[in-house]
Amino acid sequence: VECVETYGHGLYRLALRLMQNEADAEDVVQETFINAYKAIGSFEGRSGLGTWLYRIAYNAAMMRLRKPSPTTVSIDDSIEPDGPATVPSQLFDWCCLPESDFETNEMRAFLEESIQALPETLQVVFVLRELEGLSTEETADVLGISVDAAKKRLHRGRLWLRERLTAYFSEQEDSIGVTAVGG
Repeated sequence: VECVETYGHGLYRLALRLMQNEADAEDVVQETFINAYKAIGSFEGRSGLGTWLYRIAYNAAMMRLRKPSPTTVSIDDSIEPDGPATVPSQLFDWCCLPESDFETNEMRAFLEESIQALPETLQVVFVLRELEGLSTEETADVLGISVDAAKKRLHRGRLWLRERLTAYFSEQEDSIGVTAVGG
C-alpha cells in the first residue's frame, strides 16, 4: 500500500502522457504494480525502487502502444529526435513577462499541448526528468539508454519546446507589450 501511495501518482502521470487516455493509463499503472509484485524477487537494488517501477511502467505502456492500431501522422512530427538540434532564429525575451502570464489557463493548456506534441523519444525524457523529477541517470536507466543519449534528448526536447513557446509568445506580444529579441 505504501508503495502505491508513494509512486502511484507519478506513474499515472507518466502513463497518461504516454497513453493519452485515462483508462489506458490506469491499466498501465495497474499492470505496473502487478508486474512489480510478481518480479519483486528479481529486483536487485542496482537502481532505486522508484526507478525500477518507472521502467516497468514505461515498458507496459510501450507494449500497449506497439499493439496494431490506426496511425496518424502529424506535420509537427517532422523533427528528428536524434538529428541535429537547431536553435530558433528569433528568441523571445521571457524575462519581462509577469509571473501571472505563466499561470493562465491558456498558457498551461498550450504548454501541455506542446509537451504532448513532442516526438515520443523526446517527450518521455522530458517528462521523466522535468516533470517527474528523476535525475538524468535515473531517466537513462528507466529508458534503457545511455546518460549521454538522455542528455541529448532532453536538450533537443527543451529546444523544441522553446521554439514553440517563442512562437506562442510572439503571437501574444501585442497584447502584453513585450518584443522578441534577436534575428
